Amino acid sequence: MTFPEELKYSRNDEWVKMLDATTALVGITDYAQNEMGGLVFINLPVAGDTVTKGEALCDIESVKAVSDVISPVTGEIAEVNERLEDTPEKLNEDPYGAWIAKVENISDQEALMNAAEYRTYRGV
Repeated sequence: MTFPEELKYSRNDEWVKMLDATTALVGITDYAQNEMGGLVFINLPVAGDTVTKGEALCDIESVKAVSDVISPVTGEIAEVNERLEDTPEKLNEDPYGAWIAKVENISDQEALMNAAEYRTYRGV
């Protein structure tokens, strides 16, 4: 399992890549996709919607179950990765390249962990 050093991580297994001080890409970690198994469907958020830290950003269906992706930040959805609608398995193949949403005007990012803290949290 990999945990890129430049990313921040949530306790709910999402990653955050800061693009600038108030804009970030959000996705699921390698740990999360591994736990979920083969992903077969994603119900993406909608551009323009607001998201709140700790609440559902979207949901993903795997061969095992349907799971909520919990927003690691508060902000507004600027863009979604529409390619995932047709190829949700990209989250399995490249969890750090297959981002789910770009979030702008973000706040509530103070509790995010760095890669070392996340590895320790997950015990890997």
